[in-house]
Amino acid sequence: MSEYRIPDGQEIRIAISGKSGCGNTTVSTLLSKILGIKLINFTFRQLAQEKGLTLAQVIENAKTDDSYDIAVDTRQVELAKAESCILGSRLAIWMLKEADLKVYLGASDDVRAKRILNREGGNLDEIKAFTEMRDREDSKRYKKLYDIDNNDISFVDLNIDTAKYTPDQIAQLILDEAVKRGLLQK
Repeated sequence: MSEYRIPDGQEIRIAISGKSGCGNTTVSTLLSKILGIKLINFTFRQLAQEKGLTLAQVIENAKTDDSYDIAVDTRQVELAKAESCILGSRLAIWMLKEADLKVYLGASDDVRAKRILNREGGNLDEIKAFTEMRDREDSKRYKKLYDIDNNDISFVDLNIDTAKYTPDQIAQLILDEAVKRGLLQK
């Protein structure tokens, strides 16, 4: 990929979302490296460090206390507003209203389950069942906390089926769109 730069005096914020196994972390990390801008993915792990708790304690507390989710989601948006960045999270495209480019990475349930199996190992049928349950629970939580329907992606700038492309090709599609919109220069 050729050299890209942000036009003088401008900043860029690219929000990338996708369900588990869609390549969100891989593509966000790749774009961050190509553009030399910050990757923001503030998680329960960082929150645990800040609060002096273990990750397990935060996960357990979050089951009955919405403030943990809200703290992580709010912090990500605050960090993203501060500078040019790639914000990669399940809710990035909904939460970062100021994003210059909103990208949704999707894939079929089968493709996602196979990727998770390759990444983490295990049993494909169990992974499929767990992923379906996680998707349902996430959707319920996002609706309850923020009135977000994470299955409504009608507003995104780019909707990419990640089964059709490699991570490098996906990054290139995003870069091309950013250039087309004047957000980046080659």
